[in-house]
Amino acid sequence: MQKYPVDETTPLTSAERGFTFPLPTQVEGVNARGQDFSEGTILTFINHQGSSFYLKNPVHIGTRLRLVVDLPEKLSDDKNLKLVLKGKVGLIEALREHSPGQRVTVHFDSKYIIKPDD
Repeated sequence: MQKYPVDETTPLTSAERGFTFPLPTQVEGVNARGQDFSEGTILTFINHQGSSFYLKNPVHIGTRLRLVVDLPEKLSDDKNLKLVLKGKVGLIEALREHSPGQRVTVHFDSKYIIKPDD
């Protein structure tokens, strides 16, 4: 995996406190070709600062994206709730040669507290 550096933002890492369980997510924005897109994916990491996921649509660092995250039913008393977040792409990691897409890290516009029940 090849990593491209971020501008002035610090990349998120799994060493930071967060969650690595998969959450279905819809990502919306404008791709590198200037076209609107909406793509389903699975979060690979999320914390109060941002999240990471794989995208087939190419995007640039600084691109604004909207994420609609399906919350687990256990967190919502068996109701279908979604968490809507907005942020900017801060890191892009190219995948191996024959893999479509890239791993994208988004830094949220506002900090959100996502805390497990201790």
